Amino acid sequence: MSRKTKQPIDRSALMQSSQGTLAQITAKTNFLAKLSDIVRQICADIPAQAYQIANFHDDAIIIEVNSSVWGQRLQFERMKIAQALAEASQGKFTKIEIKVNPYFARSQIQEENKEHRYHHISDNAAKHISKVAKNAPKGLKEKLERLALLAKKT
Repeated sequence: MSRKTKQPIDRSALMQSSQGTLAQITAKTNFLAKLSDIVRQICADIPAQAYQIANFHDDAIIIEVNSSVWGQRLQFERMKIAQALAEASQGKFTKIEIKVNPYFARSQIQEENKEHRYHHISDNAAKHISKVAKNAPKGLKEKLERLALLAKKT
């Protein structure tokens, strides 16, 4: 079976084309970023970690929040947000759906815990931990000594 030869496709042309799946994904991502900016400007008091623009379909925008408190806060500003979205989308989006997603909050907490996994211990704290470890039972003593060693690693 003979091999068909093709000219290589310039991948940069795919990113800048106005047709195709990649162009649609790019356009949707850019539009979601604009929507997020609109919500951030209208509700400046809501932390960025409390909500996300999840998706849009038909004529509705879906905003996910991590607690019902922030969902209620967005409800108060729903009309202002809807007006701004209608202007930005030229009337394409007129509805806002606010959904509480507690799993959204859990995933963020897990990410924060990963960042804080390795805390730094000062030399002074390491000395105190070592003193406590001298009089501790065997199992606890080993754990305290490992904890004191963290000060030397940093």
